[in-house]
Amino acid sequence: MSMVKEFMDFLYEYKVIGLAIAFIMGMAANQLVKSLVDNIIMPIVGALIPGGAWQTAKFAIGPVMISWGQFLSDIIYFIIVAFVIFLIAKKVLKEDKVEKK
Repeated sequence: MSMVKEFMDFLYEYKVIGLAIAFIMGMAANQLVKSLVDNIIMPIVGALIPGGAWQTAKFAIGPVMISWGQFLSDIIYFIIVAFVIFLIAKKVLKEDKVEKK
């Protein structure tokens, strides 16, 4: 068996091509969600923050500065990503259950 044939068998057996495509699509979706949070959701939230500067919003406790603006953005981003993953997993698991019956 040639090395090229073994490599091609590896790619097909472990579905590396599909995984690579999913990874690239995930990176693109990541950028899309990040843009949604940064450019649409957080400016609306920023309107509610005094001064509107959500990225630099800080809370001072004595000499300690807590940057909560960026943290809030990251929480919203995480919730959106987690929800999308939940919807995808629910759809995939539902189809998987239907096939097993």
